Amino acid sequence: MSVLVARIGKPHSLHGEVTVQLHSDDPEGRFVPGTVFATQAAPGTGVLKELTLRSARKHKEIWLLGFEEIPDRTGAESLRGTKLFADETTEAAEDDEGWYEDELLGLQVVSPAGEALGDVAGLDIGAAQDRLIVRLPDGVLAHIPFVEAIVPEVDIDGGRVVVDAPPGLLELAREQ
Repeated sequence: MSVLVARIGKPHSLHGEVTVQLHSDDPEGRFVPGTVFATQAAPGTGVLKELTLRSARKHKEIWLLGFEEIPDRTGAESLRGTKLFADETTEAAEDDEGWYEDELLGLQVVSPAGEALGDVAGLDIGAAQDRLIVRLPDGVLAHIPFVEAIVPEVDIDGGRVVVDAPPGLLELAREQ
């Protein structure tokens, strides 16, 4: 099974490095030179189906990646928005403390009492805290802090996520 590990952002240097938005809680373990990532890019961009990691480093808390197939800034610019996928490792499969965005998408979101609140539309990885993006029944997107106090249960097999939202949290999304 392939899992989303990063989404490529803007170019960083003349040597083809790019910034990435992480979707992995183990970047040191995922970003090892020589690793081959499957890619998913917008049609017509010309992005290769696979990219081989040349380099990985942190710069001011942002991960910068370089790929064997991308020697310069022009090539790096063409990667913007590309998603990087890796094979799920046995360790990751046994890790019950984290979830990948692909596992969460489409799960029903319910209150502790079982009331339907919406469905999972995405996962926003933040520097300090991740946020679960929930599509409410009226189509509004609510950003819910993905912490155990508010999201006490994620049941992938059961197809649901329990959200114990503090008063006003869901209404806040409608005010923006």
